[in-house]
Amino acid sequence: MKVLLATQSHRPWPLPNGPWVMKQTWVGLLFAHWPVPYEQLRPMVPQELELEVYDGYAWVGVVPFSMEGIRMRAMPEIPYTNQFAELNVRTYVKVGDKPGVYFFSLDAASKIAVEAARLLFYLPYYHADMEAKQVEEQIYYKSVRKDKRGAQVAFEGSYMPVSAPFASTKQSFEHWLTERYCLYSMNANHHIYRGDIHHLPWELQLAEAEIRTNIMASGQGIQCAARKPLLHYANKLDVLIWPLTKVL
Repeated sequence: MKVLLATQSHRPWPLPNGPWVMKQTWVGLLFAHWPVPYEQLRPMVPQELELEVYDGYAWVGVVPFSMEGIRMRAMPEIPYTNQFAELNVRTYVKVGDKPGVYFFSLDAASKIAVEAARLLFYLPYYHADMEAKQVEEQIYYKSVRKDKRGAQVAFEGSYMPVSAPFASTKQSFEHWLTERYCLYSMNANHHIYRGDIHHLPWELQLAEAEIRTNIMASGQGIQCAARKPLLHYANKLDVLIWPLTKVL
């Protein structure tokens, strides 16, 4: 923990004032990204947020992974809530000079975590039947949303790293996609909040994936380009989370 907090030179802005409130470890992540025309995605993101583009496109990420070691500050891990699979659909936004992540949805296998995140972080979490199983370097992943609220939202596939780990450079596309140190969310009164996070720089690997079912974006009305996704893998990352602050 001391090393994590002491390593800050890579951050685009200083750590928030006040203590962090939650620790998580993210394990076995696949970043699958598709370009989406700005004009299509802009109406789906709160107007208060600037939708960012790269190479002329907005980008949508489908990110399956598992969480471990979840605990609140100064508290032990809580049984049945400290480890579960999660899958998010996201894009990239900023407010002022702080780039961050905006989530269209987050599916999780823990119903308690879903309810807590909706209440505390104003995030669009959904309960899902999920399975993440690793065999050697390959991860088999399946998610089917229980609370469908319309079209089925599901993902099934397998993925694995295919390169040595590397750190992204500041001007690279990988850096633009992953080195983001906050999320943005909106409450029922249409106020925008920022949730700061902190972690060491991502160690990424190139990845390959066989995606057999992917109705994560299209099931929510997002039409990604009909092309193979850009794929990256990350093995493990410890993350600290701060409480939300109102920004707009």
